[in-house]
Amino acid sequence: MDIFDTINSLAQSLNSLSTAPPEQAATLQALKVSEEAGELAEAVIGALAANPRKGASHSWEDVYGEACDVAVTALILLARRGEDPRQRMEAHLQHLVQRSLTPAPTA
Repeated sequence: MDIFDTINSLAQSLNSLSTAPPEQAATLQALKVSEEAGELAEAVIGALAANPRKGASHSWEDVYGEACDVAVTALILLARRGEDPRQRMEAHLQHLVQRSLTPAPTA
């Protein structure tokens, strides 16, 4: 199974089911990324038992699952906007590598 083929299939399915105009669908997908990020934060708080009222309400497996949900939802956003998520991600990763691993010029 190719992850990006699956992402594109999910995006096509969501687009076919949506009655919202494309711009609105993309906006809603971006909000969905935020929702998933909130669930990730909740899972981290629960895994650390940082909420005294709830205690250890989540495991690190829950955290990893929520992190995957954030990533998948963000990639679906790219695909729903007509982007090639594989190409966009590879280009962005290359940019991050260049920025992060290239020594800063010295004066």
